[in-house]
Amino acid sequence: MRVVFAGTPEAAVPSLDAVASSSHELVGVVTRPDAPAGRGRRLEASPVRRRAEELGVPVLTPARVREPEFLDALRALAPDACPVVAYGNLVPPEALEIPRLGWVNLHFSLLPAWRGAAPVQHAIMAGDEVTGASTFLLERGLDTGPVLGVMTETIRATDTAGDLLGRLATAGAGLLVATLDGLEAGELVARPQPAEGVSLAPKIEVDDARVDWRHPATAVDRLVRSCTPAPGAWTTFRGERLKVAPVVVAPADGGGGDAAGALAPGELRVTKRAVLVGTGTVPVRLGTVQAHGKKAMAAADWARGIRISEGERVGDE
Repeated sequence: MRVVFAGTPEAAVPSLDAVASSSHELVGVVTRPDAPAGRGRRLEASPVRRRAEELGVPVLTPARVREPEFLDALRALAPDACPVVAYGNLVPPEALEIPRLGWVNLHFSLLPAWRGAAPVQHAIMAGDEVTGASTFLLERGLDTGPVLGVMTETIRATDTAGDLLGRLATAGAGLLVATLDGLEAGELVARPQPAEGVSLAPKIEVDDARVDWRHPATAVDRLVRSCTPAPGAWTTFRGERLKVAPVVVAPADGGGGDAAGALAPGELRVTKRAVLVGTGTVPVRLGTVQAHGKKAMAAADWARGIRISEGERVGDE
């Protein structure tokens, strides 16, 4: 059948490739307009646009999906279905009605859990042990449409949001194509989402990524992993922002001969083997840090360079 794919970030590219190599006819791609990126703030095409152009597929980049020019262009492509992965724009009713089989969204959670823009980050932050991906039919509500297919994925103890999203993007691409196959064959029944178990996953803003060292070590660990690589967990030190990569919860002896609980929240201690930070429970060992205007480096190297004094803390400012 004829399909028009909609998506924007790198996580959508595996699905675009899977659809392009499937039995379905990819007649067009919809993605967000070019946007400023990098220090120079130069306009850059989205990963999906770049890949679509490599594939030789026509690309549409409407600023708003309700633009008459875009709606006319979509109608002219006559899609039977529109698979969607992290497109990033709301699809209005007049666009939803164009494909006869609807807009089929791949969402990286087990709906109705974690509806919203950041399901992977919130699943890690909440300490979930299992997540997955769902395909569902878009409707006017936020990720509320009836579900067509699901797959599950275990969240590993050291997973960052980037790690987990990478696995879900790859496995979810297969689920999306299988869903399109089932719709074409008339074998799938869309099932309404249950009213129970709903949770929301709004976008993680920079302020949300600030580490609160008063929280338990497990919560600090989850926050940092959930914000890696973006927007990046951070704290402050000597009045400047300090980015923090994934940490390790220290063993009972603190990882350097220090008794658990010996460090106040945010208090730093440098040992021969580690840089420890106190939390609301046991200390954590810093991995990689990045000071403002500097390159990322191992915490031990950072500590040697700045000569941390006894009793200094992160996160006080």
